Amino acid sequence: MSHTEDPRHLARELLGRDFEDLATDEQRVLRRVASGTFTGSDADEAAEAHATRADRLADKVAAIGGSWGFIIGFAVVLLGWMLLNSRVLEVIGLDPFDAYPYIFLNLMLSTLAAVQAPVILMSQNRQAAKDRITARHDYEVNLRTQLEILRLSRKIEHLAQELRSTRG
Repeated sequence: MSHTEDPRHLARELLGRDFEDLATDEQRVLRRVASGTFTGSDADEAAEAHATRADRLADKVAAIGGSWGFIIGFAVVLLGWMLLNSRVLEVIGLDPFDAYPYIFLNLMLSTLAAVQAPVILMSQNRQAAKDRITARHDYEVNLRTQLEILRLSRKIEHLAQELRSTRG
């Protein structure tokens, strides 16, 4: 068989169906098999190629906000804020800028949570889209592998028949 075959012929020969009856992904794979080309770019590369600056920023915020370093650092900042606004400033003659019950701190924490939650959700949505691309890519690779195995099996059967007919 040549490197450039008709995908319609392959659909009929390997799958026993008309090319037009196949799903779009199956048609794309058959075109690649027929032309002898490999599957396109890696799934991560494909997802990254379509990522906007906002998408990448959301991923970074989610990566930082979901790390132990952020949690520990944030706990240190909160503890420092509370210590500084307790009696420490009064010792040097200054009034605390956010005395207990730390109303300004509560405002800052609420604002951070209100902004951080949707950004993390955007990142999760982007990850879900990456997962869909990966699943589609894996499906295409698996289908291509099955089709190539079928092609090789048919070639071996054909060669075996030729060998038997020349000997017999």
